[in-house]
Amino acid sequence: MNQESTIWIYDTTLRDGSQGEGISLSLEDKLKIARQLDRMGVPFIEGGWPGANPKDVQFFWRLQEEPLKTSKVVAFCSTRRPNLAAAEDKMLQAILAAGTQWVTIFGKSWDLHVKETLKTSLDENLAMIRDTIEYLRSQGRKVIYDAEHWFDGYKHNSEYAVKTIRTALEAGAEWLVLCDTNGGTLPHEVSQIITEIMAGFPELNSSDSVRLGIHTHNDSGTAVANAIAAVMSGATMVQGTINGYGERCGNANLCTLIPNLQLKLGYHCLADQQLGQLSPTSRLISEIVNLAPDDHAPFVGRSAFAHKAGVHVSAVAKNPLTYEHIQPELIGNQRRIVISDQSGLSNVLHYAAKFGINLGKQDVSCRQILEKLKALENEGYQFEAAEASFELLMRSILEPGKQLFQLKGFQVHCDIHQEIDNPASKALATIKVEVDGKNLLEVAEANGPVAALDLALRKALVKFYPEIANFNLADYKVRILDGSAGTAAKTRVLVESTNGVERWTTVGVSVNILDASYQAVVEGMEYGLLLQTLNKNKVSITN
Repeated sequence: MNQESTIWIYDTTLRDGSQGEGISLSLEDKLKIARQLDRMGVPFIEGGWPGANPKDVQFFWRLQEEPLKTSKVVAFCSTRRPNLAAAEDKMLQAILAAGTQWVTIFGKSWDLHVKETLKTSLDENLAMIRDTIEYLRSQGRKVIYDAEHWFDGYKHNSEYAVKTIRTALEAGAEWLVLCDTNGGTLPHEVSQIITEIMAGFPELNSSDSVRLGIHTHNDSGTAVANAIAAVMSGATMVQGTINGYGERCGNANLCTLIPNLQLKLGYHCLADQQLGQLSPTSRLISEIVNLAPDDHAPFVGRSAFAHKAGVHVSAVAKNPLTYEHIQPELIGNQRRIVISDQSGLSNVLHYAAKFGINLGKQDVSCRQILEKLKALENEGYQFEAAEASFELLMRSILEPGKQLFQLKGFQVHCDIHQEIDNPASKALATIKVEVDGKNLLEVAEANGPVAALDLALRKALVKFYPEIANFNLADYKVRILDGSAGTAAKTRVLVESTNGVERWTTVGVSVNILDASYQAVVEGMEYGLLLQTLNKNKVSITN
């Protein structure tokens, strides 16, 4: 693509994104994210405000020792303080010490902020912008100027707002970035205002020495739409964050913005191979910041290309274009067929093939599986997040009579201490099972009733199935299905298990939370044993 179609992506996850509620990044977290963004080919990565805290200082030092391969790391700072020479401002000395080629400086565009926040004159604010940029340029730095509160400033006093970016341009800024800091501007306003700015600044149309950028927040739910409107009106830099992290309602979500610009509008943001890293990058960074990934996020969400209704599944099997607006692989995602009470035979056949089960549409068992599925989901079971339980259900219908053990009964006793100095609790579980005609009685103690029940069951079964010793509970989730019933409500339990290599999820439903937990725990063990058998069969076939 030609230069005119290139959009320069500027990631501010490490600075603006980290201001989001619930996000706290360590130095190592920031380095991991920066290196992943570098691998993805993001042109600009804003690393933080050197001097604002020791962690950001150390971040820039570490990158001086081990530089990124392709991305430009950017230091961020405000203009000099009022009535102080730029060369004497310690904030700017910290910026220079960070050693970055590029520096982003933000200044006030809205006269309200100049008067009430900075408590200075409009002329002094212009001097602050000019002196700061000229000083940094004299020290060999390239400057991106973020015009803070630009759109609000323009709407309230357009003449002064224009003076601020004209001052930045004349002082030597290479990028003028218009910021919707409060996130209250709508796309039609963005288009109109940027069109007016492009018309009033011929330099933005005729020179590569200065270009226009956009920085949007999502307080009106239009951050991505505003950024797209800005690009279509002439902006060539887009600032945003991975997963839309940021203060209040967040920033423009680059995981949504980049594929829209590149795949829908034909702009060049990332190389094709790097675009394919978008979904894995989204999930990796969500893990690093310790926030659950948004399964329903556009493009990169786990459900973005999930198909549940039987009609949809059947159509997608014939031609994915029927219900998919792009190929999921282009952004590193994948198609998923969801099994639920909305399913048809196509869903069942898809999962049969996935599980390695030979099943045809005309097979009586196929209809039986579908009917059983819908009956169970009507009772409160959910197999969308418990594929292991659905495979066990499918195999139980196809191979009736196979049972690893039979439950004869269990009891759980909880000893709870409510004293302030002794808040601990203990649970004692007793379980009786029959395996190969033998009755086994075991007891176990643990911190909670489910853990005690799991441990007692393991002790009973491990003598017959030693592989169980390698299984562990990885996660446990409880959902109340009918809250109006109070403590008598039906409960759904999801249990995630692992053998250290693979992970699988099973489900149990009951008005008794321990019974629901038992169901899910047992199926977790059964599926783990099934995996062992299937893996052994694969090895023997290969040999």
